[in-house]
Amino acid sequence: MPANPAPAYRIGTERLILRCWDPADAAALKTSIDESLAHLREWMRWADDEPEPLEAKIERLRGFRGRFDLDQDYVYAIFDPTETIVLGGSGLHTRAGEGAREIGYWIHADHINRGYATETAAALTKVAFAICEMRRVEIHCSPANPASASVPRKLGFVHEGTLRRRGPTKDGVPVDSMIWVMHDDDYPGSPVASATIEAFDAAGKRMPLP
Repeated sequence: MPANPAPAYRIGTERLILRCWDPADAAALKTSIDESLAHLREWMRWADDEPEPLEAKIERLRGFRGRFDLDQDYVYAIFDPTETIVLGGSGLHTRAGEGAREIGYWIHADHINRGYATETAAALTKVAFAICEMRRVEIHCSPANPASASVPRKLGFVHEGTLRRRGPTKDGVPVDSMIWVMHDDDYPGSPVASATIEAFDAAGKRMPLP
């Protein structure tokens, strides 16, 4: 059993559907990534290994789903309301340590500057505190990416510091990484607390949100 309650498998926001990946999403994910490679390679080191063949995407999504089901890590798709267009990806990652989650996000190049990353991060932060009973949520980003840094700033996260040459490697050199943090006692007074979302468990049952 996980030490904390498992997060939602499916989350509805005002404009988005966030849900656990399914291998059947592989073709839509590949299209989204392939159409965004020039944008993603600037900030996402995993994009250096793209484009992947469809078969590799299927296996990757099987892994995402398996780790989600086993409460090892929680990677989400970001869909439009019809669930036909992959707008990006996100996650409530367990790598931040006990009692904590780290949120990452990427958005399709054609859909940036529409507030989708902020809407996604708000929803996942709310799930982390209100459902998963986390004590801390972190967002890490490059100081050279002001658009990404604006997301935690808008939501009430605190910039606790910038780690020099501690982020992912770019062109063989580790990059700096800004660390943004929200603690559980910061959450009630933050913009995240008023975010309108619906959350559902693995069986499709609505999860209560205090």
